Amino acid sequence: MKIDELDLGKYKLGWNDEENYVFKPKRGLNREILEEMSWMKGEPEWMRKFRLRSFEIFNRKPMPNWGGDMSQIFFDDIYYYIKPTDHQVNAWDELPESVRITYEKLGIPEAEQKYLAGVTAQYESEVVYHRNREDLEATGVIFCDMDTAVREYPEIVQRYFGSIIPPADNKFSALNSAAWSGGSFIYVPEGVEVEMPLQAYFRINAENMGQFERTLIIADKGSKVHYVEGCSAPVYTSDSLHSAVVELIALEGAHITYSTIQNWSNNVFNLVTKRARAEAEARISWIDGNIGSRLTMKYPAVYLMGPKAVGEVLSVAYAGEGQHQDTGAKMVHVASETTSNVISKSISKDGGRTSYRGLVRVEEGADNVKSHVQCDALLLDDTARSDTYPYIERHAGVVNAQLGHEATVSKVGEDQLFYLMSRGLSREQSMAMVVNGFMEPVTRTLPMEFAVEWSRLVELQMEGSVG
Repeated sequence: MKIDELDLGKYKLGWNDEENYVFKPKRGLNREILEEMSWMKGEPEWMRKFRLRSFEIFNRKPMPNWGGDMSQIFFDDIYYYIKPTDHQVNAWDELPESVRITYEKLGIPEAEQKYLAGVTAQYESEVVYHRNREDLEATGVIFCDMDTAVREYPEIVQRYFGSIIPPADNKFSALNSAAWSGGSFIYVPEGVEVEMPLQAYFRINAENMGQFERTLIIADKGSKVHYVEGCSAPVYTSDSLHSAVVELIALEGAHITYSTIQNWSNNVFNLVTKRARAEAEARISWIDGNIGSRLTMKYPAVYLMGPKAVGEVLSVAYAGEGQHQDTGAKMVHVASETTSNVISKSISKDGGRTSYRGLVRVEEGADNVKSHVQCDALLLDDTARSDTYPYIERHAGVVNAQLGHEATVSKVGEDQLFYLMSRGLSREQSMAMVVNGFMEPVTRTLPMEFAVEWSRLVELQMEGSVG
């Protein structure tokens, strides 16, 4: 789809700021750029070698031949590392004016003051602002950007970094492992419960930018944490690439909730690898909202490694004109008495396409497990499309595995709209009410402020309103 055919009003965050960067290399990726990145970041030798090995794997790995059309990703046209500022700050008035104005437009300072325990803001390739509450630090909670963690907490990082998603997992995990920059690092000590959400916001501003943040969260025994991230990018005539890697480790009895609201523009390829490891009686919850982007391929996974571990994925995706949301989940039951639950909601309109692609696997010895998958698709017109690709694999020797899958596809009925319109609502308001009711099982799991934001973003996409 050409840029002049886009209704820019459908994308609330489609503006961009003037570029004023400390470092912006040539397009494309090579060993020299990786060496320079590592040097500028002051990384240890093991990370420099990790990047170079990953780059070799990336060059060998083929492109995926499923999931969506990636023929317009041109790796040599991308900027892989843009350094927007010369140092990170912990006060808003210390940021460069152009960056500060960007985040003020996004509401980050206000959000931090009202209800967040800590905030990280990434602009292009670097975290430019970070602040953690003093009372959290006093309990031993570590919340910082990933680059800082590599330098200041090498023992923890080296133990877990790449342990769940190795570079060779797929082509884009290899790319991220080579070119990663920024992202969040969280360590919650044993028995500590973080009551308020920790938040990160990722912004792509430059044209043809590649953003490759890396996030690693470790919740020690009996601890609890909720992490929320949001993402956006302006609209350009050419494409940007967002390829993140997220690794979660929940030790015995720990609970991690990871909530994402990704509101990319129509020119972003959003190709993300997310995976979690849950030990005995631990719980991992992925709450995933995807809107915008030319193509999203994202399948949060939970490996249930210890007895009575629980994994869940609650996701909602919206695809409009020229958009393909290929999302889903993976649940791997390795231990006995484990439970998984997947609820996937998708909405398609104006020829947009949504796909659910999921896997439930029960390994040998994983007896007495339960898994339920529910996929619901809502088509808002006759040109919309929805597909479901469920896979269930069960080892022949497993005893008492209760595995279920349900899928529904529906359209908004004229009788529903007539009923609402007869009570004074416009057709657009009626449609928005039906859609919000459809999404409610997922949005109710978000903190209230984020649930309201998500509902409004979907309404903007549907209405073509000017943001």
